Amino acid sequence: MIKNLFLYTTVFFALYFLSHLLHQNVIEKQEIILPFSLKKIYLFHLGFSLIICTNFLLLSTVNKISDQLGFIYLATIILKPVLFCLIFYKSIFTEETLSFAARISLIIPMIIFLLTEAFFVAQILQKKDYKKIS
Repeated sequence: MIKNLFLYTTVFFALYFLSHLLHQNVIEKQEIILPFSLKKIYLFHLGFSLIICTNFLLLSTVNKISDQLGFIYLATIILKPVLFCLIFYKSIFTEETLSFAARISLIIPMIIFLLTEAFFVAQILQKKDYKKIS
């Protein structure tokens, strides 16, 4: 379990550093000014995805909860954008219109971290189901 926690942490931090660096570089080269902090957007997704994966790994060891992990993950998929909108409300919704680059800059980190998070959660659920069959 500790190995998996270390793996999740390493992968998410590597994703954060690489994708944020690349994204920021593209934004600067095209001289686009975003009405929000790209770093804060990436940090939010890093933190939320890491919390979800570590909690799912820990909850998969609890017999009473492990059967409901799929449903819990569905709830977290809804919770993540709701919290995102609440936290970044001023940056996103007070602007009259966001440019196309700004809208894409909001979606890219979400997709990157959501796909990685879904991959890890699927692995956790698959291991849990494999243990039941054996």
